[in-house]
Amino acid sequence: MIGTIGFIDRIVVNALVEPLKAEFQLSDAEIGLLGFAYAALNILLGVAIARMAERRRRLSFTVVGTLAWSVAAAACGFVTNWAQLLMARIAVGVGEAVGLPANQSVIADYFPPERRASAMSVLLLSPPLGAFIGLAGGAFVAQTWGWRMAFIVTAAPGLLLALLVWLFVKEPPRGQYDKVADDTVPPISAVVRRFAELPSARHLVAGSALASLVGFGLTAFFAALLMRRFDIPLAQAGLYAGLIASLPASLSVLSGGALADRLAARIPSSYAIVPAISLAIAAPLYCIGITRSDLWLLIVLVALSTMLQFMYLGMTFGTLQNMMHPRMRATANALLNIVFGFAGGIGPVIVGAISDRLADTGMAPGSALSLAMAGTAVLYWWAAAHYGIAARTVASDLATVREGRI
Repeated sequence: MIGTIGFIDRIVVNALVEPLKAEFQLSDAEIGLLGFAYAALNILLGVAIARMAERRRRLSFTVVGTLAWSVAAAACGFVTNWAQLLMARIAVGVGEAVGLPANQSVIADYFPPERRASAMSVLLLSPPLGAFIGLAGGAFVAQTWGWRMAFIVTAAPGLLLALLVWLFVKEPPRGQYDKVADDTVPPISAVVRRFAELPSARHLVAGSALASLVGFGLTAFFAALLMRRFDIPLAQAGLYAGLIASLPASLSVLSGGALADRLAARIPSSYAIVPAISLAIAAPLYCIGITRSDLWLLIVLVALSTMLQFMYLGMTFGTLQNMMHPRMRATANALLNIVFGFAGGIGPVIVGAISDRLADTGMAPGSALSLAMAGTAVLYWWAAAHYGIAARTVASDLATVREGRI
């Protein structure tokens, strides 16, 4: 739930693109910068927090961070200009940098290695669930009571959840299911070196970072696209965007992790093969779908593409956690957040900048945005290529870690 609330507070701004553009007279590129503002300090502070979490009670950081980002998210509803909104979004990112890096480390200690991809898939349901609540709920609140109230309402649950975690959630022993587990905290250089020395890890990170860049870029503007091209109300656009970002993604995240765990006994490379195939198919399907002039055809094709786009999540994070020493996992997650935070922040900027450039040529705003989104979706092929390369060595790399040869 903590991860879900965090994603709600991150993504609700995507439901408010059109109201914010009208309020502060913004371009699409400036809207995209709101996503990058979230990532600005998040990607730097997260590593320092993760190093502390390797030595201390991890859930304490979760509680403090959740309180901090909830307050910052609510503050977004009281800003009076774009600069203040940027600062508030940065503060949300800072709070999440404190509260989220240790989550995967905690989950990894609840489950044995052969079940971690499935466990991570459940944890990573937080983005699609958060996307639905943030987009659909945020749009409804904004249309009914205004965009400021949308920020305030979506921030409120985090305060309660922080208290519940502090009082009732028990932290598991570190490395209880791992053969190599001691109290020595490896330096950051050791974590970086492990990523560098395992070929499949390098390509899993590259592929998932590219997929994250595209995914956040496309999600940031989907509700706005529906409003511009089909002239539908904010609440309806947010509902469609929320459904597409949640239901297909939830199915793919869960099925992807479970499928990979089931196949891994016979085909260990399935942790990379399944994402390679799904992303390679998702790219053309999205490009075709997002440029359709028929609303329901667009929604169906984009939903099918979304079901394939997010299949990489659970198996990628589960595999990378299995490649780490138990006292490396929070740090590894924070280092990954640097990569994914930057990629997820720059994705909306790319889409917004392309959309602005096309609109400057005289193209209708809705058409310009749809072509910008289609062009960005092509990068899924690049991500698929990295997963294809990772498939060649992921089995041997996991064996190397499991046998303590690294």
